[in-house]
Amino acid sequence: MARISFSYLCPASWYFTVPTVSPFPRQRVAFLGLFFISCLLLLMLIMDFRHWGASLPRDRQYERYLARVGDLEATDTEDPNLNYGLVVDCGSSGSRIFVYFWPRHNGNPHDLLDIKQMRDRNSQPVVKKIKPGISAMADTPEHSSDYLRPLLSFAAAHVPVRKHKETPLYILCTAGMRLLPERKQLAILADLVKDLPLEFDFLFSQSQAEVISGKQEGVYAWIGINFVLGRFDHEDESDAEAPQELATGRRRTVGILDMGGASLQIAYEVPTSTSVLPPQQEEAAKILLAEFNLGCDVQHTEHVYRVYVTTFLGFGGNFARQRYEDLVLNETLNKNRLLGQKTGLSPDNPFLDPCLPVGLTDVVERNSQVLHVRGRGDWVACRAMLNPLLARSNTSQASLNGIYQSPIDFNNSEFYGFSEFFYCTEDVLRIGGRYHGPTFAKAAQDYCGMAWSILTQRFKNGLFSSHADEHRLKYQCFKSAWMYQILHEGFHFPYDYPNLQTAQLVYDREVQWTLGAILYKTRFLPLRDLRQEGVRQVHGSWFRLSFVYNHYLFFACILVVLLAIILYLLRLRRIHHRQTRASAPLNLLWIEEVVPMIGAEVGP
Repeated sequence: MARISFSYLCPASWYFTVPTVSPFPRQRVAFLGLFFISCLLLLMLIMDFRHWGASLPRDRQYERYLARVGDLEATDTEDPNLNYGLVVDCGSSGSRIFVYFWPRHNGNPHDLLDIKQMRDRNSQPVVKKIKPGISAMADTPEHSSDYLRPLLSFAAAHVPVRKHKETPLYILCTAGMRLLPERKQLAILADLVKDLPLEFDFLFSQSQAEVISGKQEGVYAWIGINFVLGRFDHEDESDAEAPQELATGRRRTVGILDMGGASLQIAYEVPTSTSVLPPQQEEAAKILLAEFNLGCDVQHTEHVYRVYVTTFLGFGGNFARQRYEDLVLNETLNKNRLLGQKTGLSPDNPFLDPCLPVGLTDVVERNSQVLHVRGRGDWVACRAMLNPLLARSNTSQASLNGIYQSPIDFNNSEFYGFSEFFYCTEDVLRIGGRYHGPTFAKAAQDYCGMAWSILTQRFKNGLFSSHADEHRLKYQCFKSAWMYQILHEGFHFPYDYPNLQTAQLVYDREVQWTLGAILYKTRFLPLRDLRQEGVRQVHGSWFRLSFVYNHYLFFACILVVLLAIILYLLRLRRIHHRQTRASAPLNLLWIEEVVPMIGAEVGP
């Protein structure tokens, strides 16, 4: 080890040397420390990538699960950050009010408000229904506000009083009001707009009471289903379990099929650009396509959706049965007149109905005409007899009743079937959920071929769903054939189409079109919240944009600091080498001077 000698003269006779340690070991220690720190930072960076790439989607899925569980809990009305909204569904047979709530917007302009149905202290949905429908006020429109008073009083008792003035109220009338003359519709709505604000403090204006079309109702139902399924989320693109994404980066939405007792409805998203159509079909497409923006700003075109939606009146399960009975009655009576037969005129010579279970007897009455029928349970023959009721045309892009249908990409689509689609598959056949055409056809055919006495005995033994009744047992054969023909012959779904889910509830709750309505009506509210948040938290926004919250910039700064330290140490090393070379002659000179002085002192 090198030594550097220092001479210090306090009196002239005091000399001592101080050994100095070479800086090389300290540099080695410093380099080892820097290497260790660099490895640690690199490991943190790798873990950070894994965290963002894998942990966040799992955390988000867990948050979704907690949110779904929280949907079933009682709403905390003491929370000042909750907002509320009311939707009145004025239907043909009655009116219902739904109370919704949502917290403050999360700040992401891609997200809609997190709207949920309010639940009372017993965790029951806050909803109330009255009868008859509001169309009963057609002759006495001045009492329309009195008609709705029980519903609004019910909602006012559940929404905190301090929130009444900022709670929007939407009164949306459907089928019953559509049948009234426009003059009577306007009279009913005018009374509501004039009188309700005098008694209730809800946020309500003339534009918030309207008669909506079947097309609007279908769009709202489509929005509600896709919202509950999370298909409007733009933040889960890295989620490996997320549904397939479209070319635009959005998640794939689902289409809906809904068959009630009187009508049938279909709604699904179509591409923004469609193939060139003949002028007549192009006009029909414009009528049936709805284009709307769900973004909180009209400039956010990535939230524009184009939905095909159509309602087919008379194609519901019960109404289709009536149409079928009319067809059978007329054809049988005409055939009797032409051939001199008496088929169906007495119980001893009934018409053998392929759409009823084997051995079931029934009577069809129309005015003064009577037709006796007996089931023969031939499901294939039943399907064939239902084809004329589809009223299809010969055009390639026409579906039921000759109405234009926008093409469906069956290789990249997903549908949910509600109401009769679920009842037909689950109540008796017990195969609800994921639909498989051949499996359903086999189960339906086996059911139709059973004797009526066996079916009734199985019903008494509780082998069917608790929702099934004798009416379901009686017409299950017909309705299953009708649903099958509608799906595969009417809408041209492939027989092995794998992406149809029949359901009654979505995540254990019933989804109403009113949820989609309030989502659409309140879509601009997040923009208001974002602007207010920006004004209140300018400094907070700057802090959130600082490098502390930017991982990449943070690590870049660390690496720059490490590089500066290394360069500084190298520079110190070069300076040390220079000083060592320059001090070597001086050390010899000091030694030469010191030795004679020591010899001179020792000499005397």
